[in-house]
Amino acid sequence: MRSATAAAKAKRWALGIAHWALGETRRAIDFYQQWLAIACDIGDRLSEGQALANLGGAYYGLGETRRAIEFHDRALAVVRELGDRKAEGQVLGNLGNAYADLGETRRAIGFHEQALSIDREIGDRRGEEEDLGNLGLAYANLGETRRAIEYYEQALSIDREIGDRRGEGQDLGNLGLVYAALDEISRAMEYYEKQLAITCEIGDRRGEGKALWNMSLALDKLGDRAQAIARAEAALQIYEQIEDPNAAEVRRQLDQWRKPSA
Repeated sequence: MRSATAAAKAKRWALGIAHWALGETRRAIDFYQQWLAIACDIGDRLSEGQALANLGGAYYGLGETRRAIEFHDRALAVVRELGDRKAEGQVLGNLGNAYADLGETRRAIGFHEQALSIDREIGDRRGEEEDLGNLGLAYANLGETRRAIEYYEQALSIDREIGDRRGEGQDLGNLGLVYAALDEISRAMEYYEKQLAITCEIGDRRGEGKALWNMSLALDKLGDRAQAIARAEAALQIYEQIEDPNAAEVRRQLDQWRKPSA
């Protein structure tokens, strides 16, 4: 009987993960809920914590941030009870991202700092990089740009150390954005060009689109409208292919740039 229950739990977990990967979030939630119910029935606290964290991630993906926080709070209590420091760091990071989305940036920073402390304690370099990137984003949102740069540069150093090319590309793009915010446009372009090279190399289409779009905005500020339009058109082509919602913003900007001067 117990083996049958364990098999049923494993099946719900696998189906939930599969539907999540397919972007079928509501279906994934149904299976995560079943997984959670079975885990609670048999007293499997480890699976309970995992199911709660996955439910938090699913609701976060749907934009139901308050509900996501409820599940992450429950997951945090379970992983702390189990003494699972790696999972604790991950859940704290998820809570930080959720509060950041709600505009509660200072609260988000508190969670990311806790996650960073844990990841450094246990030697989780990938987790540490994610925490540093999240802190960089938080300080950028607060307008503390120089501090954001410090965190992004630390994240970039780790990604290069561990060979995470996708993460490296994201860090370079983030550094470009903060230098653009400081109106150091030529320097921002240098980071965007490096980001573009990496995203093309690894086949990161979404990252390639972001790099091209940010380059187009920078080129326009530098007074090169023709090149700005060319890069924006290339970004739009990618965004439309991957059905990225940012396509609408690019179309609006292109329409504005193409309007004849009064």
